[in-house]
Amino acid sequence: MSTSSPKAASDAGTPGGAPRITLEFVRDHPRVKNHIRMADAALEQIGYTEHGERHVGLVSRIAHNVLKRMGYPERECELAAIAGLLHDIGNGVNREHHAQTGAVMAMQILHEFGMEDHELLKIIAAIGTHHENDGDPVNPVAAAIILADKSDVHRTRVRNPDMIRFDIHDRVNYAVEKSFLNVDDDRKHITLELTIDPNISHVMEYFEIFMTRMMASRKAAKYLGATFGLAVNGNRLV
Repeated sequence: MSTSSPKAASDAGTPGGAPRITLEFVRDHPRVKNHIRMADAALEQIGYTEHGERHVGLVSRIAHNVLKRMGYPERECELAAIAGLLHDIGNGVNREHHAQTGAVMAMQILHEFGMEDHELLKIIAAIGTHHENDGDPVNPVAAAIILADKSDVHRTRVRNPDMIRFDIHDRVNYAVEKSFLNVDDDRKHITLELTIDPNISHVMEYFEIFMTRMMASRKAAKYLGATFGLAVNGNRLV
């Protein structure tokens, strides 16, 4: 598939003379949309929760907001938003090592769009290190992606509510009625605030399956010079 001219991405360009690839350009590109849809479809086939346009769009917005609230330049915030859109495309190849696979795929896409290396490398590093089992925040964009990705716990991610009786991941997600990543830039504290229906899932089940996510979020917050906490139903737990 041919790509649109990168010149359509921005009128301003960069100091080096290359066109500036915008969030809107990446988000609206047919090739990117197809990668996101196919990655989500692959995960649906093996019983995973939603990882499609809703999830990556939310991660994109939260990642942008995290860096903005922490005082980073607007362009850095936009790179985080672009990384958020692309962070899960590797699932279209295989769930195993999807972060690293997705980074290579994103590198090819963004290179063909004409993004400069110094920006492209920040994004692929963030994508390649976003998974909680084998990743660490290596730059501000990476830290924002980790925090945004791990905060998306919500019942809308569950594809088949009937499965909540059998699958702990679906049950925990379905129990979460509201999730919000609260960034307090004054106190330098980031809190994941959850409203959970205890009749569907006990809070301990959340910790049982998401402890590694919380540890990854704590490392990401620390990289940004902040602390991380979790509040459930108005009660601060960590």
